[in-house]
Amino acid sequence: MTEWRAFLMRHRRSLGDLGLLFAGLGVLLFLALELDIFLSESAGTARAEGLELDEALALGACLAVGLLVFSIRRHREQKREMHRRLVAEQQIRALAYEDPLTGLPNRRRFDEALAVALAAPPGAGLVHAVLMLDLNGFKRINDVHGHGVGDEALMVVAQRLLGALPPGDLVARLGGDEFAILAQHLPGAEAAMNLALRVIEALAPPVAAGEAQHALGTGIGIALIPRDGDTAAAVLRRADVALYRAKAERRSALRFFEAEMDHHVRERAQLEQELRAALEADAIRPVFRPTVELRSGRVVGFAADPHWAHPRLGTVPAERFLAIAEETGLIHRLADRLLRHALAAARGWPDGVVLSLALLPSQLRDAGLVQRIVAALQEAGLDPARLELEVAESTLVQELQAAQQVLGALREHRIRIALGNFGTGYSSLYHLRNFRLDKIRIDRGFVESLQDGGESARIVSALVGLGQGLGITVTADGVGSEAQQRALLGTGCEQGQGFLFSEAVPAEQTARFFDAAAPRP
Repeated sequence: MTEWRAFLMRHRRSLGDLGLLFAGLGVLLFLALELDIFLSESAGTARAEGLELDEALALGACLAVGLLVFSIRRHREQKREMHRRLVAEQQIRALAYEDPLTGLPNRRRFDEALAVALAAPPGAGLVHAVLMLDLNGFKRINDVHGHGVGDEALMVVAQRLLGALPPGDLVARLGGDEFAILAQHLPGAEAAMNLALRVIEALAPPVAAGEAQHALGTGIGIALIPRDGDTAAAVLRRADVALYRAKAERRSALRFFEAEMDHHVRERAQLEQELRAALEADAIRPVFRPTVELRSGRVVGFAADPHWAHPRLGTVPAERFLAIAEETGLIHRLADRLLRHALAAARGWPDGVVLSLALLPSQLRDAGLVQRIVAALQEAGLDPARLELEVAESTLVQELQAAQQVLGALREHRIRIALGNFGTGYSSLYHLRNFRLDKIRIDRGFVESLQDGGESARIVSALVGLGQGLGITVTADGVGSEAQQRALLGTGCEQGQGFLFSEAVPAEQTARFFDAAAPRP
């Protein structure tokens, strides 16, 4: 039944025309039987029943004409249908090979073009170049202004890329803020570098999207054919490896693929697996650096830092695995565990001793951060005023809007806020007052050269004076000698951290700093 219905629907126009044709023939047949259409010699006599020859011929002629008209209509209809199908197939093919947002070729079109390029190797002294691009600062546009503004920015970027490329080069959007360029028959690596520099220059001016101007840059990884591979998978992977190194600079930069890069990426992938296993085993624990009153030597707090003692690699530097944790999204899980371990240690300290933890940029963009911190404090039974969260000065400037929201909410719960690496960023007096900071920590780079006098001494003195003028506690990081301690006391600095007082210790050793019988740390 379904097949008959499908047949009728598919041929309904033809069946309708045939129905009209036979209906017309039926009318003519009826008239021929009832009336003598053509005059004949027997017209005066009673009409013989049945069709006469001339009437039969007339009906046959009508049938032939009807069938001819029917055939012509069907032929035209089929031509129109074929044309519609061709147009539809062309549109479908265009959609299948075109990015709907920017109008650029998509990944499928790029993959096919790359396969063709690999099948036609460049001539002697020439190269094909694959450039992988990833935008810097695009995620911030989406997070702050929404995906609609982000889409506008991508369309502007697409037009700038098209304008930067010579005719014949292919630029495609692979997805998100990832683009790729295929340039064929270049005279060498220098030409590929010049092309990448043109792209960087084209994306240097701010992009107008929404109601604001947005600064965007790009990291570019370059792989050359046939030098860096003779298959699409190899070339694309190596261009991605070079892009990874370019993105590590956190500014517009280009990098060619090099063999040592491949080793570095493989090593990083292995370290990521090890990091996940360490999180599962809860093997990353905090260690604590005491904060000391410079004049009295009394411990007033501890800064908790993540410590990973790997059974094969030894102590893994925190800056190494924290960067991986941020890139992979593991930072939130890691930070939550470190917070809970640190809070458990802080419960054994005297009242008033403050626990300090650093916040990373990606944590500020976490909508659930404040709720998790408050829940951990409640679970630990620790006064929120004994928790101090530190944000690096550069992070405060780069993530200003997110910092305002998160730090403001933390302040409402009486959690202390500190500004770290002070003097290395671009924060203004307005920022210092607007965030109502409890502490600023002078970067260790200034402290280490303090005893030499000169510019560093003047900078430290100015920073301490600024903090005191705003009623903010000032701590100096990296105090490694008594000479540095005396110089800091001369500037009016109140607190310090560094190897002069103690190296970082595990939680169980923090109690010795409060033992009345223990010597001064």
